[in-house]
Amino acid sequence: MTGELSPIDKAKFVAAKKAAEYVEDGMRVGLGTGSTAAWLVRCLGEMVRDEGLRIQGVPTSTRTAQLAQEVGIKVVSLDEARWLDVTIDGADEFDRDLNLIKGGGGALLQEKIVATASDQMVVIADVGKEVETLGAFPLPVEVIPFGWQTTQALIEETLVSLDVLGRKSTLRMNNDSPFVTDEGNHILDLHLNRIGDARQMALVLNQMPGVVENGLFIDICDAVVVGFGDGRVEVRDINAGTIEESMLDFAESDNLFADLVD
Repeated sequence: MTGELSPIDKAKFVAAKKAAEYVEDGMRVGLGTGSTAAWLVRCLGEMVRDEGLRIQGVPTSTRTAQLAQEVGIKVVSLDEARWLDVTIDGADEFDRDLNLIKGGGGALLQEKIVATASDQMVVIADVGKEVETLGAFPLPVEVIPFGWQTTQALIEETLVSLDVLGRKSTLRMNNDSPFVTDEGNHILDLHLNRIGDARQMALVLNQMPGVVENGLFIDICDAVVVGFGDGRVEVRDINAGTIEESMLDFAESDNLFADLVD
């Protein structure tokens, strides 16, 4: 039952449950990738099954697509949907201006494409993802496999002139092989510790040959739904300038989500 969830999982669950309120019948919805976004997909699946909710879901990864289909959500491509009413996704970090680091799950390229093709982007996160300054979480940069080591050297050389505390980068691995994204690319994780100017960092990285996209989401997120381990939920809307807090009540049917793991 939900009461047996760890505080961190409970925080993710209540954030996802609250964010599901943004979704209305007939909407085209971008579905994020990662452990927190998986809770959201399960919540929407329950609404499809129990309330007759009719939506079209545009997943940001193959694993999200598989989960959405399993819970009964109609899955379409972004080309089919063309434009989305809302995208709901997780984040690895967010700051007070709702700028984000994403890509811990390796789907940053599709996530950014889908988010920017939406009327609004809503992020769901536990309170531990909030930071004063972005950068403690390693910044993912998607690069093409050809010449990736040269691209890595160019990135590290460029970091010398940027306002960061660390300049180490590592190739993301999947066991003994390089991690491969859905687009067939690799990911370099930049261990920067602190990013002084996230906007400049994003622009500089994307100008480099070999770089496909970076995990900084600047001026894309419209609202963050923050979950707490005690069941509280805080909705921060950057456009309205509002912060609303509520407490989510649990039902026994919430057992459905207890099988989700990171």
